[in-house]
Amino acid sequence: MASAPANGLPVFYNDLIPLSSVDHAAWRSRTVDSAPFLTTQHAIPLTVDEFVAAQRFVPIIFSAGDEPVPLALMGLNEGVNTFLDDDGKLRGPAYVPAYVRRYPWMLAKLRPDSDELSLCFDPTSDALGTFEEGQPLFEDGKPSELTQGVLKFCEDFEQAAARTGQFMKDLKDLDLLMDGEVAIQVPGNDQPFVYRGFRMVNEEKLRDMRGDQLRKISQNGMLPLIYAHLFSLQLMRELFEAQVSQGKGPIAVPAAPQTADAQPN
Repeated sequence: MASAPANGLPVFYNDLIPLSSVDHAAWRSRTVDSAPFLTTQHAIPLTVDEFVAAQRFVPIIFSAGDEPVPLALMGLNEGVNTFLDDDGKLRGPAYVPAYVRRYPWMLAKLRPDSDELSLCFDPTSDALGTFEEGQPLFEDGKPSELTQGVLKFCEDFEQAAARTGQFMKDLKDLDLLMDGEVAIQVPGNDQPFVYRGFRMVNEEKLRDMRGDQLRKISQNGMLPLIYAHLFSLQLMRELFEAQVSQGKGPIAVPAAPQTADAQPN
């Protein structure tokens, strides 16, 4: 669901180890009220299960490349997240993608020759450790209620990711994706700020679909997801204005329009 950084791990994860009832018997999980790791992330992977809720708060786009994935845009420019302050705390109402809520946990394969997934976590996270406060990960050598809930959330996330993969395959098969471009004209600037580097649904092709194809995407639930994506694009200007109000707007260059890459780091 996300592009991998240099260490080969998903976005946000610095390390990944399996949860062990022996090694982590005394570990606890504590509540954190900030997410500093998220402050410079402007695009977050999103599952199709989240489209309807997310489209009220963020533009939903698709990454560029041969294997596009849905992304929730938290800012239009690289390194800008308009929903968090500098300490990583929410500025106000927002939709927090499941990909973020899952951290520092995830299901991962421990052996390349097996499809079995194990519950793992990022040991560099401030949320987990041998604290005096917080909820235990194990009780009497068995996973606690908290850990069981985490496992269920991660399993649900993997299932949603699989549905998202099928949705993206169907979009590609129907040739509904096109290169996206958004131009925002600011008073006082001769040139608009132009944002590229992402993909979006081609509304013209959607309108011209054959009846049998349209019926299929209506029956299989794709159509409302597509429209959630298209409706959400209206939030691009609001996101731009939020950047400007926070002093994080792009700098005008008279000779040429500004461009920005909408892919995740």
